[in-house]
Amino acid sequence: MDLTGKTIIVTGASSGIGRAIALRFARAGARVVAVDITEAVVEGGAPVAGALSEIDPANRFRRVDVTDAASVGELVAETARDFGRLDVLVNNAAIGSPFALVETDEAQWDRVMNVNLKAVYLCSRAAIAQMLGQEIVNEARGRIVNISSQHGMVAAPGAFAYGVSKAGVVYMTRQIAADYADRHIICNAVAPGKIVTGKGGRPSEPEVMEYSRSRTPMPRLGKPDDVAGAALFLASDEARYITGHNLLVDGGWMAA
Repeated sequence: MDLTGKTIIVTGASSGIGRAIALRFARAGARVVAVDITEAVVEGGAPVAGALSEIDPANRFRRVDVTDAASVGELVAETARDFGRLDVLVNNAAIGSPFALVETDEAQWDRVMNVNLKAVYLCSRAAIAQMLGQEIVNEARGRIVNISSQHGMVAAPGAFAYGVSKAGVVYMTRQIAADYADRHIICNAVAPGKIVTGKGGRPSEPEVMEYSRSRTPMPRLGKPDDVAGAALFLASDEARYITGHNLLVDGGWMAA
């Protein structure tokens, strides 16, 4: 799963899963453009910009609001101009919403949909527009890897907007795959189960952790690098005949 020479944008890359993906891809030889609204690390270690630069000075960090179409367009255009092409987009940026339907006000609904769903649409649209004009390399003009969730397929207790947004990501993955497969663009998703990133708040509350352990057949919860490994596979040439797939990285959550 060598990514040498490939140029990859990873959104939501400052912390947690996104940070792990950016670093894993960089170690696999990719030129990584790490994107986030902030450089601050919510969870996951030292700032990603410095960590990426230590691997290869060509890697970079860009502060971008991925819910803004103009900013996303500039990001993709700059990346293609500087590196010659865009090989992979990883749509990872997302926020949580610990509210059931009745407690979810309109402002919270809009915020979650903007970050978790609209941003995937905007980034994918800009990336595919760029990829369609690129040369085919190893049967692909480009790849998209979306980070969905098992809660895009089953209920997310007390997290209505989040679950709906992730269901939208699962659907969007399949639609993009079907629409652009004949033009050599590959689109898949990784669906994490409970991933322990060190983030505080409701995700780390004892009852939430206990619920996740009770739902996970394997004897541990997930780590960010578990998701990064799956994303690496889907971004690599090893996955050249896989598209429209939602790869579960959940310790057996959905099998139980």
